[in-house]
Amino acid sequence: MATLSAIIFDFDGVIADTEPLHFAGLRQTLAEIGISLTESDYYANYLGYDDRGCFIAALTANQRPNDPAALAQLMQRKAHAYLESVKSNLTIFPGVREFVREAAALYPLAIASGALRHEIDVILEQAGLQKEFLHITSAEDVTRGKPDPQPFLHALNALNRQQRNQAITPESCLVIEDSFPGIRGAKAAGMKVLAVANTHTIQDLHEAHAVAQSLSQVHLSELRTTLWPDA
Repeated sequence: MATLSAIIFDFDGVIADTEPLHFAGLRQTLAEIGISLTESDYYANYLGYDDRGCFIAALTANQRPNDPAALAQLMQRKAHAYLESVKSNLTIFPGVREFVREAAALYPLAIASGALRHEIDVILEQAGLQKEFLHITSAEDVTRGKPDPQPFLHALNALNRQQRNQAITPESCLVIEDSFPGIRGAKAAGMKVLAVANTHTIQDLHEAHAVAQSLSQVHLSELRTTLWPDA
């Protein structure tokens, strides 16, 4: 019988308040090639995709070719703009440090994110949270990003390689997400999903198994009882 055995966190919009910085970097880079991106369009249609997915979506929507060389150059320019802004704008969401540390004392933790690995490392180090995570799956580790389940299954496989006891099954994993592609990818992986309303409203996140306004309001013991009532 499944019960909570591991927790997989999304990164942008769950641990770090970086979505406004990603939007600014994406908008700036697209503006350089004559494509405008509004904030409402970003949050409605681009949130939850990795950089490659965002640029492909923007180029396709504007009837532009997306050859690999041009795509790689756009991603590099956006990554540079984003990292520059992180240095002066880093914000960790309220309650995240406490929640992560409490969870790490009880369960193996991983990150499954569409962000680049060095972007995640920089912020975790600044936040003092790097040692709490046993594994990080980033954009470089998968060929298909969210809403495909691959990022979550990749993270689960990595956690299982470190387990000496019983293997962790998808149904015993809790995923913490803030985006629609993330929720759908986690559910496709067979995992339970807690959505936090850092980016969308609670009403918009109804596809998740549980929804919270903030991680500062989440109690792990209550969540475990609610999502695994028969355990």
